[in-house]
Amino acid sequence: MKPLASLVSVEDYRRRARSNLPRILFDYIDGGSYDEVTLTRNVEAFRQAVLTQRVMVDVGQTDSRVTLFGQTMAAPLLCAPVGFAGMYARRGEVQAARAARKADLPFCLSTVGICSLEEVTEGAGTPPWFQLYMIRDRDGMARLLHRARDAGCPVLVLTADLQTPGKRYASVRSGMMRQLSFLEHVARLWDGATSPGWVWNVHLRGRPHAFGNLDGLLPEAADFATAWEWIGANFDPTVSWNDLEFIRQHWDRPIVLKGVMAPEDARLCVERGVDGLVVSNHGGRQLDGGQASLHALPDCLDAVGGRIPVLMDGGVRSGLDVLKAYNAGAAATLIGRPWAYALGAGGEPAVTQLLESMKAELRTAQVLSATHTLDRHMDGQDISP
Repeated sequence: MKPLASLVSVEDYRRRARSNLPRILFDYIDGGSYDEVTLTRNVEAFRQAVLTQRVMVDVGQTDSRVTLFGQTMAAPLLCAPVGFAGMYARRGEVQAARAARKADLPFCLSTVGICSLEEVTEGAGTPPWFQLYMIRDRDGMARLLHRARDAGCPVLVLTADLQTPGKRYASVRSGMMRQLSFLEHVARLWDGATSPGWVWNVHLRGRPHAFGNLDGLLPEAADFATAWEWIGANFDPTVSWNDLEFIRQHWDRPIVLKGVMAPEDARLCVERGVDGLVVSNHGGRQLDGGQASLHALPDCLDAVGGRIPVLMDGGVRSGLDVLKAYNAGAAATLIGRPWAYALGAGGEPAVTQLLESMKAELRTAQVLSATHTLDRHMDGQDISP
């Protein structure tokens, strides 16, 4: 197998992850919902976006650092929450959070991560941002919020676009999102056997494979299919803006609402006192056939009018894409699949290499486009990363 240093693009990490991981895991992170129209649009939007090259401009002093919610980071780039990431490498969320810390970038931990927020905080040496879904069990939500607060998580990312799970065909076929027949169980065992490195390093040495943040909420020893059934039954489709008051009763730090695609919702974020928002279509994994996130960004920015930071995710595959999102007005971008691919490709060292590569690509793009700084200032007050 070629050394990690030979992996250059996100596609390189994707191919390595596909060769390392059982099919059920690779299909879960790689696929989108239904016909994957939105997933494709996310990526194509960045391919079509244009950077303007400049010459004869003094770019000896360029700065990628930004500040968001009081946190200074090396670039307007964050590791988005990715469910089940602890199955891509041994204690995978801890490895990825350590890599993000070394890169001086925030890491956001998923509600449905394998590693608990306490384990990630201890293992990475710093608390992550914490991502939360609205679930029917409000007492369980309150306990999660208290755990995140007690762990020192600085920002809550409330993901609002999973009122009901979108059907992801690849994961249904592989058995991630349904119960398997006996013969399918045998096929899954064979699939694992053809990934011996994963079996040894993750399946055997990476236990426990519990959902660390859902302790006491999920059935004990829940597998992927059981967890997905629980999500479908317990994520709350009746959630409304009024439920923000419940969150605020248990959380006194910044709240960022993720999943905004309509300017009407962006405007309501401001009116309801949300501290920031993420323009996101869940990476093309929920409602298929909608806009690319990059294309939805301008209208959402207009609706917000600079009153709160507007982040975005979906389709970002390079440091050049980070600059394209910045040029479109985003305060910062989140990446999910890229770091998950890297984690599956080679654990913490691969995630570290990916993040440093994206930062270097961003700096190169800044120099060649004469973009000296990425901090945004309005009325003398910095509200962006």
